[in-house]
Amino acid sequence: MNWTVSPGGVPRGTLRVPGDKSISHRSVMLGSLAEGVTDVTGFLDGEDCLCTMKAFQAMGVRIERLGDTRLRVHGVGLRGLKAVGGALDLGNSGTSMRLMSGLMAAQNFGTVMVGDASLSRRPMRRVIEPLTRMGAHIDSNDGKAPLHLHPVDRLCGIEHVSAVASAQVKSCVLLAGLYAQGDTTVIEPEASRDHTERMLQAFGVRLQVAPGRVRIHDGQVLHGTAIPVPADISSAAFFMLAAALVPGSDLILQDVGINPTRTGVIDILRAMGASIEMSDERTFGGEPVADLRVRGQGLRGVAVDPTLVASAIDEFPAVFVAAACAEGETLVTGAEELRVKESDRIQSMVDGLVALGIEAVATPDGARIRGGQFRSGQIDSHGDHRVAMSFAMGALRAKGDIRIADVANVSTSFPGFARLATQAGLRIRL
Repeated sequence: MNWTVSPGGVPRGTLRVPGDKSISHRSVMLGSLAEGVTDVTGFLDGEDCLCTMKAFQAMGVRIERLGDTRLRVHGVGLRGLKAVGGALDLGNSGTSMRLMSGLMAAQNFGTVMVGDASLSRRPMRRVIEPLTRMGAHIDSNDGKAPLHLHPVDRLCGIEHVSAVASAQVKSCVLLAGLYAQGDTTVIEPEASRDHTERMLQAFGVRLQVAPGRVRIHDGQVLHGTAIPVPADISSAAFFMLAAALVPGSDLILQDVGINPTRTGVIDILRAMGASIEMSDERTFGGEPVADLRVRGQGLRGVAVDPTLVASAIDEFPAVFVAAACAEGETLVTGAEELRVKESDRIQSMVDGLVALGIEAVATPDGARIRGGQFRSGQIDSHGDHRVAMSFAMGALRAKGDIRIADVANVSTSFPGFARLATQAGLRIRL
């Protein structure tokens, strides 16, 4: 499936993007392991999250669909999951595979987890190594999927010092720690997103949390609860970008999660000169949310603060497009993690920018981008949903149509993107 996006359009109005993907995944996982019922509202009805839901249903968890964005999860407790006859197919979802590795490594039955071609290329050794130290027995395809997790009697708590700030690695180890004998500690070079910690506490789990460090105590039980899911800041970022690019734009994004470990994109766009105001700050189930008002004005190039990388890692495709439309040069460093996402996002974005006439050079850990004018052209998204959506927004500032190939995977994180983008003023068509 391809898109053609025409220039013009002024993003205006009020909209709510779908629920947070990270929180939606975790609501199903922890709700399944809890004792009692968990009601989830605002669930992201995208392919990645549905893969998580179907995996737990296959393992005997009853999950009721009460609407497109409402679930009722009947938890089976930490030891209530059941073996499945075949492999658990997690599609394109790296979050599902990495987090579930921590859970499945602790079971007394074996599990095989597989994914699509893209997921099968993504590195899993970063979770296999700490789990093996905890006592797990995992076979892989040279550190990649499929993963075969063999049954174990028990795991042992460890102190894991992570080389990179990764919420997926941290979450995997913490979830394994629910089953381990002894406490489990994760130490990071800087704090990664903390949705797992917040949600574990919402389910009644005791943690010790400090900047860059978290410890989970052994022998705990999760209790069913209510989980309202905020609007996903990663999805909102594309609309922040759209409004920031076009003078005269005035767009309000409702109920956006503003967890401080996720707001790097707001800080970066503000540093580039974007007008982004927060209002009605409040809390959804332990997660801070706010309404964001973004108004269009000129952007300028910046050297992106490397300390913001972890809190904006999924939003960098949008940042690259902002840089391409800004006055002057933007330098991104410290973002080598982008090379092991759904695509090599550094190379995918730089190749796309160059194809559209922008001066851009990839570096091992980022890029150097000089702002200019997009010309008409064709982009290969490499099946990466965030690459596709970022270039769609960039078409607002192009001289002619931008054609974006291979956009089917947008449904993994943002079902209904084209409809909502059209509502906001984009001229997008299949």
